[in-house]
Amino acid sequence: MINIIATEADFYICEKPAGLDFHDSDDQAGFFSLIKQQTGENLYPVHRLDKQTSGLIIVARNLAAEQIFNQLFSSHQIEKYYWAIAGNKPKQKQGRIVGDMVKSRNRAWKLTKATSNPAKTFFYSFGLGTGQRLYLLRPYSGKTHQLRVALKSIGVAILGDDIYKGDAAERLYLHAYALKFSYQGRDFCWQVAPTGDSFQQIPQEIIQQNQLNQPWCLNWPKL
Repeated sequence: MINIIATEADFYICEKPAGLDFHDSDDQAGFFSLIKQQTGENLYPVHRLDKQTSGLIIVARNLAAEQIFNQLFSSHQIEKYYWAIAGNKPKQKQGRIVGDMVKSRNRAWKLTKATSNPAKTFFYSFGLGTGQRLYLLRPYSGKTHQLRVALKSIGVAILGDDIYKGDAAERLYLHAYALKFSYQGRDFCWQVAPTGDSFQQIPQEIIQQNQLNQPWCLNWPKL
């Protein structure tokens, strides 16, 4: 069963587990087929998550809603916030990662110095006292593998990321933690806690002291 976080007249907010493809693959039903079967509705996808990434997904319940969400995404009016855990320490504890993305080898992408159609990511990081750091990520664009490539580009591949040479783990430690947007004159925000041993071991004081449970309250730069 897919966990439905919220049910609204025009859309669902759902939680995709790590390791589940968005679309069907290898004769196995993906997230979108499962949620349609579960609700018995003709639903409309408006964004996606990588197979190994867990977290919040918006699913439109009618064509009009799909068109509205497409406009909101294209105009960057939907705020998305992710948690990730990675080893090493970046040169800066917070900052921006901007550059064009091009295909590399073995299903990977890489970041370039060009900015003709750049992926834009902003981040904060916090030491966990274990040699690893927690990253709060906000993408301002929606490219394939964007956050995984962004952290790899600053030398901190995500824990469990076998494509970008992260340290071995039982899952990819990347989670779509929070969403915030306005729809038809109403403001919405949701968070969903991640699963996984390393996520569960994050000290609560780090989360509370740094407002990680309300990431939109931090001083994010303008697009």
